Amino acid sequence: MKKYKYFKISRTKKLRYIDNYFEKELFIIFLPGFMSDIEGLKPQSFKKYAIKNKLGFLALEYFGHGKSSGEFTKGNISIWTKNVKFLIKKIVKKNNFILIGSSMGAWLAINQFRYFKKQIKAFIGIGSAPEFLTRLMWNKFPQKVKKEIKSKGLATIEKGNYKYPITYQLIKDGRKNKVLSKKILSKINVSMFHGENDEVVPVSYSRKVLSIFNKAKKKLFIVKKGDHSLSDLKSIKLIENQLTKIIKNIS
Repeated sequence: MKKYKYFKISRTKKLRYIDNYFEKELFIIFLPGFMSDIEGLKPQSFKKYAIKNKLGFLALEYFGHGKSSGEFTKGNISIWTKNVKFLIKKIVKKNNFILIGSSMGAWLAINQFRYFKKQIKAFIGIGSAPEFLTRLMWNKFPQKVKKEIKSKGLATIEKGNYKYPITYQLIKDGRKNKVLSKKILSKINVSMFHGENDEVVPVSYSRKVLSIFNKAKKKLFIVKKGDHSLSDLKSIKLIENQLTKIIKNIS
């Protein structure tokens, strides 16, 4: 089922991904979160869903993530956005698709509206975290941590049950990728799923994402007892049920 593949993006660099290709069919594209990979239950479950429903599928590991090339600390939102854009053009091509973005993946998904507005037929966010680098990290760091990042270029940050190596170039690049002050006028289905017990990203961020879609059919699902990742089978089933409803409205 897994069948990991690699796509060369330069002479020395490659991205790892999983896919399911159907000619002239709707695709599901799953974008994982910060420091995540495609070995988890969400990408594998969504691939099974795509195969069962005869849909195309793509999920990838960005530069410095999982087993893709590169050092994580040299990546940033701009680079990861370009990784997504590159594989969509190479694998999904001109086919329409539904974006599913988990945490930071939702930020990268929103960035894809710059390039594929006509092809994107729906957007699902899971614990969406656009602009988290500035709003949830940098703005809340103690001055001591900020000084360490500025002077050393890097600091390891603990948030909830997670540890993150945060570089200054990552923070600065994040500021260039603001999305919450812009409006997207696509008349599509936009559904946000957020865990009731999310300790990493407040549910207000899913509401912020919904607010930038002025003309969309919007829905917010607060998952009872759900955490940030919503990687349990029950949560995934809820997302897949909504995905089925969305697909029926598209076709």
